[in-house]
Amino acid sequence: MNYILKAVLSAASFGIASTAAFAQTIGPNGESATPSSSIVVPAASEEAVRAGNHTAAMLWHDQSDFVNAVTAGATDEFTRLGIEVVATTNAAFDAAKQRSDIETAMTKGPDIILSLPLDPVTSAAAFEEAKQAGVSLVFLSNLPAGYVHPDHYAAIVTDDLFQMGKQAADALAAAMSNSGSVGWIFHDANYYVTNQRDNAFKTTIENDYPNISIVAEQGISDPARAEEIANAMLLKNPDLGGIYVTWAGPAEGVLAALRANGNTSTKIVTLDLSEPIALDMVRGGNVIAIIADEAYELGRAMAAAGVLGLLGEKVPPFAVAPAITVTAGNVAEGWMQSLRIAPPASVMAGN
Repeated sequence: MNYILKAVLSAASFGIASTAAFAQTIGPNGESATPSSSIVVPAASEEAVRAGNHTAAMLWHDQSDFVNAVTAGATDEFTRLGIEVVATTNAAFDAAKQRSDIETAMTKGPDIILSLPLDPVTSAAAFEEAKQAGVSLVFLSNLPAGYVHPDHYAAIVTDDLFQMGKQAADALAAAMSNSGSVGWIFHDANYYVTNQRDNAFKTTIENDYPNISIVAEQGISDPARAEEIANAMLLKNPDLGGIYVTWAGPAEGVLAALRANGNTSTKIVTLDLSEPIALDMVRGGNVIAIIADEAYELGRAMAAAGVLGLLGEKVPPFAVAPAITVTAGNVAEGWMQSLRIAPPASVMAGN
């Protein structure tokens, strides 16, 4: 998810420490994860849904390829079920703008709202009117403070966070022939999405790869410091076989540090699709894999959860979409599976 940084900068703590480790993905309040594939509208209910003349609004936090893919997945599901989308908005990471978007959308009387709440505290008030009106609310990753399932919302949908971190560890280990030393650059903030992904990488390396040692650890909150952090890490550990970077933005800084040092041997693995990172990967550079989410599937599952909530059906409180390991060998397929678009032309051309 390429919105991670800005989302967390405005997000309140969910009380999950960045040093915690989990064996599986859990929700912001400790909810067990349900595969998104199980969130489906029963065929027996489809005709009734189509006859209901229902409407939906998608009130997003930002505009990006990721958001576009989530929107496409949701739109296709709504279209299939005869539900009209009456509003699609972009809050540009502005909580006040998001509240205004919600107020404007409510004038159109949507039955379903899909959204990523930018701030748990302010969004609790922002969605209050929709909550009181009985709108079927489905949230992407974040949750308004004090909202209780199923009384106040139908579901939270996000990535399989543990699998993203685990697949990153597996990919880096394979590139290092299951032996050597690595650096771990984790997100230094209390945010359950990045915390779980990061710690799943560490847990997998420590538990599954006895011949790989994490010899350097450094938290990062500002991606602009990534190159500095990587330089310091490499100065103390010049023989690092690999570096895990919490997401693609700071990974670009780590890559810059390796290039500046003429280092062609240290491998990088990171999360979330990025053109500069993917370009290095397909050129045979330091990047060996990018772990992505199935953004289109996130949108489909959100729409289905909203419909199930509207029908009064039981919906699991927390659903997760699969993770994908994208490499130079499957970059076109991986990009399409995640975002339902082809990779950038530069990545396809490899130059």
